[in-house]
Amino acid sequence: MRIIFIVLGFLSLGLGCIGVALPILPTTPFLLVSAFCFARSSERLNTWFRGTKLYKNNLETFVLGQGMPWRAKLRIMGTVTVIMAIAFIAMRSTVIGRTCLVAVWVAHVIAFCLIIKTCPAERANSREVTCHDDQ
Repeated sequence: MRIIFIVLGFLSLGLGCIGVALPILPTTPFLLVSAFCFARSSERLNTWFRGTKLYKNNLETFVLGQGMPWRAKLRIMGTVTVIMAIAFIAMRSTVIGRTCLVAVWVAHVIAFCLIIKTCPAERANSREVTCHDDQ
């Protein structure tokens, strides 16, 4: 099982790295999977991953329960919106598909705006101060 977690961790890390450069591929979910897999597979890999700039810039404040900076939230919401808009346009005659996409998009925006905490960029960079809830 340990080997499976290591392979999945590196696979999702690779996809997350590609997602940094390609806006069509989401970075955060893949990095979260990597963090989960590395934590389950090896203390050494977990420590290494948590020390990387990729982890610190994209996940650290979120994993610590401090939220995400608005810039990261907007980047994620923008990418998802573009991808879903393309899918929405492609589903011209599929009303149920379009309805599902709209429902998922609205839930996504609500989650990022109202549920996930927002951490000012300065605080996210310092990693010292806890963030506040949006309301």
